[in-house]
Amino acid sequence: MLLAKYTLLYTVVLMLVALGGMFSERSGIINIALEGIMVIGGLAGVLADMYLPFSPATVVVLSVLIAGAAGMLYALLLGYASINLRADQTIGGTALNILATALAMVIAKRVNGTQAPKLNYSNKAYLFNIAGLDLSVFIPIGIVLLLIAYFILYKTRLGLRLRSCGEHPQAADSVGINVYKMRYIGVLASGFLGSIGGLAYIMPAVQTWDFEQGVTGMGFLALAVMIFGQWKPFRIALAAIFFSLFRAMANIADSIPFLAQLQWPKEIYNMMPFLASMVVLALTSKKSRAPKAEGIPYDKGMR
Repeated sequence: MLLAKYTLLYTVVLMLVALGGMFSERSGIINIALEGIMVIGGLAGVLADMYLPFSPATVVVLSVLIAGAAGMLYALLLGYASINLRADQTIGGTALNILATALAMVIAKRVNGTQAPKLNYSNKAYLFNIAGLDLSVFIPIGIVLLLIAYFILYKTRLGLRLRSCGEHPQAADSVGINVYKMRYIGVLASGFLGSIGGLAYIMPAVQTWDFEQGVTGMGFLALAVMIFGQWKPFRIALAAIFFSLFRAMANIADSIPFLAQLQWPKEIYNMMPFLASMVVLALTSKKSRAPKAEGIPYDKGMR
């Protein structure tokens, strides 16, 4: 039961964040800033939950929307640097990751009035019980967003234009598609989904979060999920389940008899998903097919 609980929790987090990265990279922008976007979204959602004076259900909805909006605003920094300034996308994303954790620490310290960047909150409204198993409300939210992501990417004109800008922006521009606009849409979508993933990671599991630790590398793991999932929504969902099994091991190792007998430090289990990502990506990298124009700044004057 515990394995199922934590696997589902981490699956929805990794899936949402990886779907966000998918939209950005499908448009041609590498989004290394997913880690930072998760932190900003988690912080905004937690603050909304702490201070909004509404019913629990209303607070949940508003917290998710506020987290999504905060992530979109933060992702605009990446969009402006990458699209308008044509800056190096990897360096820009890395800088935003560092900035997000520092900013979250400053705000958290100011809110609680101490030097500890921790926030306390209640997560009861974000959990529901099925057959004795406490599940996160982000599970149904994640399923709905997965279906919406698939529909938008493959069944709409917007999705076709977005994909064309990630594959051959010059050809897309030649038929009247605004490449800059499409790339901004991709980055904003990644900010929305990534920030909700950050809130889904922070809120349901505990009732105190130390923002000094950011989101403990889940944003980077989501990048591996996205690549392993070949930038396709349903493959990303399956990849998220695979990596979440390894991530869940760190939480339940002590409760599994044969693992408890090994007496391994918890840090080893925390390393497992990242080790698994390195092995999987090393074995599958030759077959990986990323969008051809990702990471390449688009200059309208060049053909």
